[in-house]
Amino acid sequence: MQTSFTEAQLADPDTAASAGILRSCVHCGFCTATCPTYALLGDELDSPRGRISLIKDMLEHDRPATEKVVKHIDRCLSCLSCMTTCPSGVNYMHLVDHARRHIEQTYKRPWRDRALRRLLALVLPRTGLFRAALLAQRLGRPFLRWMPAQLGVLASLAPKRVPRASAMDRPQVFAAEGARVKRVALLVGCAQRVLAPQINEATIRLLTRHGCEVVVSRGAGCCGALTHHLGQDAHAPARANILAWTREIEQRGLDAIVINASGCGTMIKDYGYMFRNDPALADQARTVSALARDITEIISEIGLRTPAIATGQRVAYHGACSLQHGQRVHAEPRRLLAAAGFEVVDVPDGHLCCGSAGTYNLLQPEIATQLRDRKVQTIERMRPVLVAAGNIGCITQIAAGTALPVLHTAELLDWATGGPRPATLP
Repeated sequence: MQTSFTEAQLADPDTAASAGILRSCVHCGFCTATCPTYALLGDELDSPRGRISLIKDMLEHDRPATEKVVKHIDRCLSCLSCMTTCPSGVNYMHLVDHARRHIEQTYKRPWRDRALRRLLALVLPRTGLFRAALLAQRLGRPFLRWMPAQLGVLASLAPKRVPRASAMDRPQVFAAEGARVKRVALLVGCAQRVLAPQINEATIRLLTRHGCEVVVSRGAGCCGALTHHLGQDAHAPARANILAWTREIEQRGLDAIVINASGCGTMIKDYGYMFRNDPALADQARTVSALARDITEIISEIGLRTPAIATGQRVAYHGACSLQHGQRVHAEPRRLLAAAGFEVVDVPDGHLCCGSAGTYNLLQPEIATQLRDRKVQTIERMRPVLVAAGNIGCITQIAAGTALPVLHTAELLDWATGGPRPATLP
């Protein structure tokens, strides 16, 4: 694609990067075949190719975002299925991230939208506030039908009982069982700690059982993805993580930084790009990104120990978009579940998003619900007894539409190799 950015525009590193991305696009249209919103809405502007044209026009002419541009960029899930499909290697992720920042800087949203986005950016990354909000929403459940759509969805997705905080999420070191094979840091995250603290607990047991010394580093927390995808500045939480893990690397060394929420994993693996123009942190950010591993990657590297419990249960594996498209992790979760004694069935439209996508199901509830219902129908046709996924957003989203238990892959691997039976299983 031809571009006509001026030299002054290209002096800005973000614009220069976006110009290069735009030039790599040949408008072949392969991306439209795998775009969930295009498949659902049939509008060219709700496809990656259409959005790229809107972004090009906006950035090239240095225009403030228009209502039309905002509408179609907001509808993008950032599922990155288009990047898996694209034969030209277009980095749509960095391009749409730039577009979202430009929108936030140049477009004034309606006050309700602004208020909701600020609320989400304030509450979700802060475990104390998020826990308090979930406890408060229980009082509002009888009034769901009269709430604004987004707040109604937020309340409906919340668990009926808010789990207690886990002591395992506090800064500490967990010793490896037997001979130590790796020393790893675990990202305990933010929203997942409140919604499903059992996932981190299962992950720690799984890692220590496989010879890993696990460090929960002081100062590490939210990865920044939630605010980043809202077009807001996420450098502060990302910087805190980089500094916390750099201290661990310098003091005692780390073989890996393990992430069990794939949305966070995609973000952390991109820290090197995010801080590429920061001379003080660029090297450390690249090091952190290079060490980042999904939990299924690190267990695959070590090798799964002989299962203690071969359940033989039929499991539908849902590949989170951030794992299969964002991190290109495809085979590892399926192989590990099969090795652990589960009968693994793939979801036929597994490349399509379930509609969670960070805060998407709260900001675009109608589209998200349609995507979820389609995903659930496809899963249920496979007749599994449970669903496995590697991202808390997908787990929460899919569980809201089905009676099937939806568990994290790490919970199932922990159970099969000697851990406790997951409490959410019937």
